[in-house]
Amino acid sequence: QVQLVESGGGLVQPGGSLRLSCAASGSISSIYAMGWYRQAPGKQRELVAGIIIDGRTNYADSVKGRFTISRDNAKNTVYLQMNSLKLEDTAVYYCNADAVVDYWGQGTQVTVSS
Repeated sequence: QVQLVESGGGLVQPGGSLRLSCAASGSISSIYAMGWYRQAPGKQRELVAGIIIDGRTNYADSVKGRFTISRDNAKNTVYLQMNSLKLEDTAVYYCNADAVVDYWGQGTQVTVSS
């Protein structure tokens, strides 16, 4: 079992920045990859950024150059630094852990609005 707790969401103006955190606990050694997904109202959940065990990362085209995923192995925490936020980045952001079975956090709301 893996438990994920997200934090860091909130309200920000266009062009602003936020950093999301996802703290993992439980069977950490079973995790192969972690990622951030988001789901906007009326839309499907989509992958925003991912990082696998060897450190390689991947990003959705819509966030490349603006978002950065990173991890702190000592803290068992994955971060998503979001810069130059746009209105269309508004969504609930979910942390995911791929440990053969998918685990999900509870989600954190990010609202970009002027």
